[in-house]
Amino acid sequence: MKSLFTGRFEGYSVGHFKKDLLSGTIVGIIAIPLAMSFAIASGVKPEYGIYTACIAGILISLLGGSKYQIGGPTGAFVPILLGIVLTYGYENLLIAGLMAGVLLCLMGIFKLGSLIKFIPRPVTVGFTAGIAVLIFTGQIANFLGLIKIERHEYFIANIKELLIHIGATNFYSILIALLCFVVILMTPKVLPKVPGALAGIVVSTIVATVFLSGQVATIATAYGSIPNTLPQFAIPEITFERIQLLIGPAFVIAMLGGIESLLSAVVADGMTNSKHNSNRELIGQGIANIVTPLFGGIPATGAIARTATNIKTGATSPMSGIIHGAFVLITLLLLAPYASHIPLASMAPVLMVVAWNMSEQKHFAHILKLKSGDSLVLIITFVLTVFTSLTLAVEVGLVLAVVLFAKRMSEMLVVSKVLPDHTKESGKVLSHVVNQKHDCPQVSIYTIEGPLFFGAAQTFEQSILGSIHYHPSILILRMSKVPFMDSTGESYFSSIVQNFTKRGGTVFVTGVQPELKKMLEQSGLVAEIGEENFYNQTGEAINAALTRLNTNKCLGCKHFAFKECNSLSVQ
Repeated sequence: MKSLFTGRFEGYSVGHFKKDLLSGTIVGIIAIPLAMSFAIASGVKPEYGIYTACIAGILISLLGGSKYQIGGPTGAFVPILLGIVLTYGYENLLIAGLMAGVLLCLMGIFKLGSLIKFIPRPVTVGFTAGIAVLIFTGQIANFLGLIKIERHEYFIANIKELLIHIGATNFYSILIALLCFVVILMTPKVLPKVPGALAGIVVSTIVATVFLSGQVATIATAYGSIPNTLPQFAIPEITFERIQLLIGPAFVIAMLGGIESLLSAVVADGMTNSKHNSNRELIGQGIANIVTPLFGGIPATGAIARTATNIKTGATSPMSGIIHGAFVLITLLLLAPYASHIPLASMAPVLMVVAWNMSEQKHFAHILKLKSGDSLVLIITFVLTVFTSLTLAVEVGLVLAVVLFAKRMSEMLVVSKVLPDHTKESGKVLSHVVNQKHDCPQVSIYTIEGPLFFGAAQTFEQSILGSIHYHPSILILRMSKVPFMDSTGESYFSSIVQNFTKRGGTVFVTGVQPELKKMLEQSGLVAEIGEENFYNQTGEAINAALTRLNTNKCLGCKHFAFKECNSLSVQ
């Protein structure tokens, strides 16, 4: 237990607590409207978002790997959670969230936190922009005041539903939504210390209550009153069939939660010059997502905007995140009846602004301008996110990114035939020296540069065997610039050695890096080639090769590939 707080509360004082109290309260004020908005957009009651902000917010701050992380429901989850609710129901959403928590804990235990950073930027920007589009369009119905509109899992169906009911537009709702939107935009300019979302909701709710009572839909008319009681503990019914059914959605929740939480932690590191523990962060996120569903809460993760606000307002420790969760809980108990009067039209602009802020339009446009393979990955991930599902979008995006990466890496492999350049004192081996009239018939030297993996191994084999149109007795492979070799590369390398030795030739290898040589030893290739045929320097291998030449074949040779050829040719 002592290690849990090591370094996180070291030297903590009353002065630090005062700063955390202020920052935690401010972030708590911001979190309340967002928590309700995200819950409603996810297809569940607004109080479930409040429960999530309370419980997950406290646990993520207490157990996570970042001192400044603020956890809770986020916009990135909205399309996923809505799809799960529509397809499987609310209770199954709780089970999927709990399973995602277990997966996150396992990822942290097996130290997979560092692997999240290998997800390519075009994939994350593509699905983030796609999620932003889904959130924005998902709020059009509330903005227009369309009630009793059926929600669907897929984008096209929802757009069709909007068009069918467009005639039922409530202009009072539009008026309230526009008022909230204007207040959100103007508040940072007029009152920079007041959260724009909170100001917009308060002002528009007062106007709607006083002047338009009964004319616009509210949280109470759509979902019933928000209870001002503590969340109830309940264990959902977990069966093997449900686990099988929900493993896919749970995996997507875990992956997205892990990505967003670690991105948020990285942002916090950059703002505070600190260092988070990625694996501990995943475990903290996992525990929070295991506990929260037991109280009816939805999946949670690190919230980048709220974390940044926490730091900007003076947070010094995880205590600010704990205070944020406690503040949300106290507000629920005291002010829940008043929150029930908030118009749904007031929620729409809040989420639309969130969607715009998370859309990463600048990064999206920048990657598009590159007109490269990354641009293709971006577009496909974005389109699939909007028109199909995030699960498919991430899977296809990652596969495409891996394929393009493998293609680029294979293009990095360079296999060139070389000989010593006698015009220079160093006698450095170079490729331009080799030509039809200057190439040793008995010794072939090749420089290999780049990784020998599945995407480049065949090119490696063909480049060597395809360019040897005669049968030299010695093959020298310069491998000092080969950083890595996988099992496929090892297989093709073995094929070259076997092909060459069957014809009575000898293979020399120079400059092999220690890790690569260890791998060749384990595969048996060192024994097959012969330990004595491995050299540190190319010059050593050339000297050894010259002692094995068939000097009869050297008589009359006009290639003069090596300095020694002058004497060997006339002996």
